[in-house]
Amino acid sequence: MTEALNLLTELPDVSWLEEIIGPRSARHPGLSGIHPLADGLDAFAARYLLMGKAERTLDVQYYIWQNDMSGRLLFSALLEAAGRGVKVRLLLDDNNTPGLDDTLARLDRHPNITVKLFNPFSFRTLRALGYLSDFARLNRRMHNKSFTVDGVATIVGGRNVGDEYFATGSEPLFADLDVLAIGPVVEEVSEDFERYWQSKPVAPLKSVLDESEHQDGAVALPPDWRDSEAVQRYLARLESSHFVSQLEQGTLSMTWARARLLSDDPRKGLGRAKRRNLLPQRMLEVIGVPQRQFDIISAYFVPTRAGVAQLLALKRRGVKIAILTNSLAANDVSVVHAGYAKWRKKLLRRGIELYELKPQSGVPDAPHDRGLTGNSGSSLHAKTFTVDQETLFIGSFNFDPRSAVLNTEMGLVIESEALARQTHQRFSAAMRDRAWALRLDKWGRVNWVEYAGEAQEIVHKHEPRCTWVQRLLVRLVWRLPIEWLL
Repeated sequence: MTEALNLLTELPDVSWLEEIIGPRSARHPGLSGIHPLADGLDAFAARYLLMGKAERTLDVQYYIWQNDMSGRLLFSALLEAAGRGVKVRLLLDDNNTPGLDDTLARLDRHPNITVKLFNPFSFRTLRALGYLSDFARLNRRMHNKSFTVDGVATIVGGRNVGDEYFATGSEPLFADLDVLAIGPVVEEVSEDFERYWQSKPVAPLKSVLDESEHQDGAVALPPDWRDSEAVQRYLARLESSHFVSQLEQGTLSMTWARARLLSDDPRKGLGRAKRRNLLPQRMLEVIGVPQRQFDIISAYFVPTRAGVAQLLALKRRGVKIAILTNSLAANDVSVVHAGYAKWRKKLLRRGIELYELKPQSGVPDAPHDRGLTGNSGSSLHAKTFTVDQETLFIGSFNFDPRSAVLNTEMGLVIESEALARQTHQRFSAAMRDRAWALRLDKWGRVNWVEYAGEAQEIVHKHEPRCTWVQRLLVRLVWRLPIEWLL
């Protein structure tokens, strides 16, 4: 009797999340539950609510964390969780932390919060000086995005933390995609976070900052932040979200499928990862070669000569290939667009379908999301692809040399025909209204086609909504030997 009582007292308490998730996972042994987060409000609600329900641990890893409304709300939720006794680990890439040193230092002083930075800058004010002496390291960034709560639920995908990603305005700046996952794949994400947390490119905040330069005291948002009309409007939308109530009640729809995490070796951040451990190689090993259809949705698409050769080889074998990326008008990184534009004619001539997303109107300046290569002013930020409408990848990986060679990346490979078809159909439907379809005219020139009504076509002979200066710059840049940097 005494032994039985001792065993009962030693059993860990079951958290709120485990009570909800445990029974559902038990009914699907070996499978992970996947819920796509295509809507920006739902993507924020998932993070905000899960932070509020966390009871044990929060492991958070991001490339960008903006010091704006959504960023401050989530910083506040982190602090509140720590106040409840939750152990919080925050891992950020240091490329996008200017202006956050004081906030991060205050968070780090909480006994339940530890902050670390990936490939930190030695010069905190004039960071560009660091590139003069340490370019090879600082040009390598951690592009990973993961958010894991109590070791039982995780969010992985393309979104950073910032208003641009969470539909805080009347229209979202970025079309993006995350997934909320439960089940066995969560353990893989947790183990990968631990691998990064202990890796050599990662440094504790205390070793990077001179804490004497930062004010003491608790983390505090601007005094009137809750009184602002924008915040109140956004929180009201949050409260009315069906996603929130479904998550709280444990009725959120899940697709149960085999899922696997693919993630770069963190030593890639120092240029020391072996080629066989890089994400592109592992994708080929895990997913295999497309046999019928290959759909690519990538905010930045820089195929390179080798990539074009691989795509054309697939096309010769009868694989149907469609690619959706940003137009020049939707992407103010002319350097990156040049790395794609130089290959358009060749791809179109061989029957590969190309679609370029139109720009959103009336949006603010975009955050940095390209390391040294500029700002992302794009409407599209998702990074996903489907193979034979059977397998789906959702993560942080763009089809460009920076993702392949320089930045660390991660994502989930999901074996689900239903999710793959759903993703294919959603983006296919958006192409007619939100993207220009590219085709060659009889003289071999690229035309951009948009549809007005059921049958009417509007054909643009030059890149739409761009000046001749922008078009000229793209042509000049694509002749430079800088593709490896893009």
